Amino acid sequence: MDSELNNYSIFLKLMQLYTPLEIQQLQQDQDLPYLLEILEWVKSFLARPHHNLGRPGVVCPFVPHSLRSNSIRLAVIRTKDLYPSQLEEIVRSYQDIFVNMELKEQELAINRAFLLIFPDVQIEDACQVIDSTQQKLKPLFVESGLMIGEFHKRNESPGLHNPNFRPLRSPIPLLAIRFMVEADLPFLESPADPHLRIRYLEAYLKHFSHTFTDETKFQNAQKALALAKKEIERENLVHYRV
Repeated sequence: MDSELNNYSIFLKLMQLYTPLEIQQLQQDQDLPYLLEILEWVKSFLARPHHNLGRPGVVCPFVPHSLRSNSIRLAVIRTKDLYPSQLEEIVRSYQDIFVNMELKEQELAINRAFLLIFPDVQIEDACQVIDSTQQKLKPLFVESGLMIGEFHKRNESPGLHNPNFRPLRSPIPLLAIRFMVEADLPFLESPADPHLRIRYLEAYLKHFSHTFTDETKFQNAQKALALAKKEIERENLVHYRV
């Protein structure tokens, strides 16, 4: 019985999420330094303009609204002795919490974001641990109408408006969860694998089928889907001939 209670306490601690206001009120928590460091990075980098961004505005347009409405939630996940499958299961648990969480007063769903912080992941392991987890889970997230992004100091993903800008670099490795938006199309039509592209684009079109506000994005998504299907047809034809 004591063992079960202890495991339950560990689970509750694992699932703990803090809003910015709650972080400012925390005292004597071993994870507080990591929460404060990432919160400061959110405020000073994501929520501000950057001279290398390549467009007007802040790095992430949704972050200022999320901060004002206290809609960002942060969690620290300790990964020591965890297998990759266990880490994936933990992130999936946060996916379920994200989808089922009720909206607070004055909170818009589009402004909700989870930042899952992994202080135990060393910088030299970030690509293997963080990137591989993101790549493994992204199809499941996209099909749920969500996006999951990978952030760490060695992230080489370029900015959409400046290929020399690295917007996904954070001081501590983390995974970010948020709702999908129409503007996410470039991230969903970019995979080299046409099968994965089709999976993403079909989920995108299904998710926004009755709510598209940008007809151009809708048409571009349909065109990208058709091209991906033709690419597979060509591959199958070459394989058949061989």
